[in-house]
Amino acid sequence: MENRNRTVLVVLIAIVIAVAVFSSFGLNLFGTTPEVHFPDAAPSGTSDPNQGSETAEPEHIVRVKVTPETVQAVIETLSRPESYYREVTVATYRADGTEDALTSRVWVSGGWTRTETTLPGGETQVTLVGDGTVYRWYSGDREALSWPADDRSDDIEGQRILTYEDVLALAQENITAAGYEDRNGQSCVYVEASGGELGYVERYWVSVSTGLLVEAEMLEGERVFYRMTAGALDQAPGLEGRFALPDGTVLYGT
Repeated sequence: MENRNRTVLVVLIAIVIAVAVFSSFGLNLFGTTPEVHFPDAAPSGTSDPNQGSETAEPEHIVRVKVTPETVQAVIETLSRPESYYREVTVATYRADGTEDALTSRVWVSGGWTRTETTLPGGETQVTLVGDGTVYRWYSGDREALSWPADDRSDDIEGQRILTYEDVLALAQENITAAGYEDRNGQSCVYVEASGGELGYVERYWVSVSTGLLVEAEMLEGERVFYRMTAGALDQAPGLEGRFALPDGTVLYGT
């Protein structure tokens, strides 16, 4: 009888331990996979750019803190839409304050990018990138020039436009600040770097909702001499005929 009671007691203890372990870890094993949550953006100039709202959050939400050491890894987790249209403006500023600006219209779909940039003389430059090749022509041309694309060609989006890849290519030791900021009405991951070959300060704002670069600027000392800004995103762009050469050859789509 004593041995039987001891056996029952051991079984009960085992059941209690099993229930306790399941209570502690079972929901994580069989429940919702943790998701990354980006805090609400702090206004520009906030002393703690990682500070978000203090409202209670579900236990499966993982709050991501951005630091100069982790910001590139955080940006790599962002996903960009496969198809979209937007306008991108690049402005350069001379020492006397004179501004030169160009606006490009950009269509992206299925790994292809089309950029139309109206040049100062009124001529339109068209660039298509896809399937390992860059095509370029100007308004009125019947044929396009072409050459092999490189690792960055998919994101050229026009002349002199900084991209998401520029942020990831920064030397980590040159990143001096990182956090969250609101830019152009969008919650963004902010990155600031300095100490490159030319000694410029570089600032980038990457949208947490689209993974696309919203704004970027470069400074020499305290003077901004370059600024790139992107307009509102259209994720249902009109693509018919956009990825065709001037002779009518369709490279992608219809």
